[in-house]
Amino acid sequence: MKSRTEPAEREPDSRVREPDISARPPLVRELLLVIGLFLVYKFGRQLANGHTGEAFRNAHHVWDAERTLRLPGEGAVQDLLLHGEPLIHVANTYYATVHFPATLLFLVWLYARRPRHYVWARRVLAALTAAALVLHLGFPLAPPRMLDAARLVDTAQVYGPSVYAARPATDTMANQFAAMPSLHFGWALMVAIGMIVATSTRWRWLWLLHPLLTLLVIVGTANHYWLDALVATALLGVALAVIRLPRPRRSLVVAHSPGTAHEPAAAPPGRADVPELAATGAGR
Repeated sequence: MKSRTEPAEREPDSRVREPDISARPPLVRELLLVIGLFLVYKFGRQLANGHTGEAFRNAHHVWDAERTLRLPGEGAVQDLLLHGEPLIHVANTYYATVHFPATLLFLVWLYARRPRHYVWARRVLAALTAAALVLHLGFPLAPPRMLDAARLVDTAQVYGPSVYAARPATDTMANQFAAMPSLHFGWALMVAIGMIVATSTRWRWLWLLHPLLTLLVIVGTANHYWLDALVATALLGVALAVIRLPRPRRSLVVAHSPGTAHEPAAAPPGRADVPELAATGAGR
């Protein structure tokens, strides 16, 4: 009497991860939401206009605090940029043109390729921007380019290009007293963190160059203090701690390989001949 045992087929994973595309929110809703948040932020910043005296008093406080903390002077970075006019022109252009397009492209790419990460990043950016708006309203701050004690050059006005009016009181497009926190730096840092989390290539750490260059630009062009970037980093850290990346949903559907869905499982070791013995005994 011969018996033969077949190796059991390996069972596939009974819990199959759903495609990431299932996390993608409706496009029209997202466009309206992002545009709405942007408009609320832009109009909200305008409410802080006109607080000139308070903005300059706060600027002196920030400048003195940086000296007390022994932070490096913003002028050291500006001196490096002023070594050549083309370099300072590039820095001004970077400040004027990279901020919004880089963040927008970041969100568009996540929406198309990493929907789950997009929802997370959009929530973090919204929370960071809302917190920044509260600070802009409650703590108007003149940038270092306006502060006589800083003795810095308004590089955008001198060398161009500039996104601000020469006189802050006549600027209807931007609030020049909304220096703290720096959303230029906060958004750039979130773009880098988001791309590092959403991708797996070993080159993803190069995204950190974006916030690093942004930091040098905002300080070197005298648009922000060091503390503006530090406060933005702290607010982003709180937002990241509170808003976690959603876990991917999993399907409970069992996936089987073709041709193996109805195959019986192999008999336990040592019992493969039991059916044959029963059949032999029944025939006696």
